[in-house]
Amino acid sequence: MTAARPTRCAKDEVKEIVDFLRQPARFSAIGGRIPKGVLLIGPPGTGKTLLARSIAGEAGVPFLFASGSDFVEMYAGVGASRVRRLFKEARRHPSCIIFIDELDAVGRSRGGSSLSHEEREQTLNQLLVEMDGFEPHQGIVVVAATNRPDILDPALLRPGRFDRQVTVSNPDIKGREAILRVHARKIAMETSVDLRTIARGTPGFSGADLANLVNEAALFAARAGRHTVTDPDLQEARDKVLMGVERRSITLTELDRVNCAYHEAGHAVVAALLPKADPLHKVTIIPRGRAMGVTMQLPEADRHTYTKEYLETQVAVLMGGRVAEELFMNHMTSGASNDIERATDIAQHMVCEWGMSELGPLAYRKPGNAYENDRAHAVSESTAQRVDDEIRRIVMGGYDHARWVIERNREAVRLMADELLANESLEADEIKALLDKAGARA
Repeated sequence: MTAARPTRCAKDEVKEIVDFLRQPARFSAIGGRIPKGVLLIGPPGTGKTLLARSIAGEAGVPFLFASGSDFVEMYAGVGASRVRRLFKEARRHPSCIIFIDELDAVGRSRGGSSLSHEEREQTLNQLLVEMDGFEPHQGIVVVAATNRPDILDPALLRPGRFDRQVTVSNPDIKGREAILRVHARKIAMETSVDLRTIARGTPGFSGADLANLVNEAALFAARAGRHTVTDPDLQEARDKVLMGVERRSITLTELDRVNCAYHEAGHAVVAALLPKADPLHKVTIIPRGRAMGVTMQLPEADRHTYTKEYLETQVAVLMGGRVAEELFMNHMTSGASNDIERATDIAQHMVCEWGMSELGPLAYRKPGNAYENDRAHAVSESTAQRVDDEIRRIVMGGYDHARWVIERNREAVRLMADELLANESLEADEIKALLDKAGARA
């Protein structure tokens, strides 16, 4: 039985490029060649540009930077000439890194009525020719970054051009802790600050989000007249990034405050009592961002896939606010608009993309995608009606589940709403104590 090979991460992939540039003879001695291109793929803020700079820094070679938009001009031939000039400058060095940021600006797929652009195509053609024109052992590597690999021209992605495609995803908990430590060196921070806890409470954050969090914490400390950043500063900064800035200047009527308290209590009770829901972190009726109140959940671990049960639970939690308004206030308000939109969006993904409905494991493309306007619509009218029926069934199933939970735990919702009206915010341990006092049950 052979041992399993370790999984290669983005760091391992680019580290090999550094070895190629440092010791080309080591690989050419056995007939290997330096990859001509490396494509970094990932969402915004994950550090693709920083990673490219670090490759050049570690290898000790020049770093030539260009943006995809630099090559897109209204004047014929200008973009292509800039590509030639960039590669001509690169050939003056024995080895170097050419970095093209936002490659999709110039590398969009050729053809198709919605994406066709003659000048862009000429620029792309020149880029393809230049990448093919490298000498066999010339130490020039083109590194490009994009967050839209789906619209790139296939000719760019074939072996011999961008030989490697490296996915740079949002960091996991260990990565987030390491990134926080890097940014924490730049500010005065108390030694008792637990960055591991902050990393656990920021799932899905990119490197840019974490840098912003640390900076916001430093600003909170400075405004309070302190000389060092403390744990509460970091937690307040995290809440600001996740939920928006507090807007205490807004004056709510007593009816709006009571309605908001019951709305958030409905969310919180459903989230606390359903076993598949993420743990509650905080509930507040202090306006933040565009929301009048917020119920915040934090997962115990990073999620990479979602089960059907988890998604149905999310829909039920989102419906909890509207249900509480109906049962305790005897009216409906527009405050549930975002909850309804998010619940419908989850249900649509379940039906149209993830095959989690009675329609089976099939993908149904909905019209309206800007990049698919020139493609045939793949859903018939009868099928579209069945898709709509399934989406409605999932959302209403979550609504009924939330109503069942809240009706069984009216006292818990009432107690939590009263506490929110008195104190405005509740932490996780306070929520648990209230639920135990009310004898809440799922």
